[in-house]
Amino acid sequence: MELKTPPRIKVLEALGAIADGRVRKTEEGCKVISSERDKEYEVRIKEQLVYSDDNGTKFRGYVGYPIISCLMLNNVLPFNQTYAEALKGIPWKKLNEEYKNYAKVEEVVFKVSEERGVSKEELERFVYEVIAKLKSLHLRRL
Repeated sequence: MELKTPPRIKVLEALGAIADGRVRKTEEGCKVISSERDKEYEVRIKEQLVYSDDNGTKFRGYVGYPIISCLMLNNVLPFNQTYAEALKGIPWKKLNEEYKNYAKVEEVVFKVSEERGVSKEELERFVYEVIAKLKSLHLRRL
C-alpha cells in the first residue's frame, strides 16, 4: 500500500527535528526522538519500502515526519540547514495539542521563522519542493 502525502507541516517538523539533533542514522534507517523527548521512533528504509512507528505513518497512512527527516539526512529529499535552524526548538506536540489545527500551528511556526530571518514564502516554496519529490518516490509500507 502506497503511503499518502503528509500534511505540509510534517516537512517543517522534520526540519525542526534535524536542527534539534533528534535524528540519528542507524544501519536500517534512523532513530527519531519526539519534540518532547519522551518517545523514540524507529525508521527503516529499504528503497521504496519504509517503516516508522509514529502515529501519522502507523495509524493515518501518510509519510510521517520521522521518515521525512531520515530521507533528508540520507540526501533522498531536499534539506536546507538555514530553514532547519529557523525551526529549531519549536514545541511541535504542545502546539498541535493547543491549536488542534495544522493551519493554525503553521501560522505560529511561520511567525517564528520570520523572526529568525526566513520568510513564510521561502518555507512554503521549500515545502512544495519536498512534497513534490516525496510524491515521486511512491513510498510503501515495509
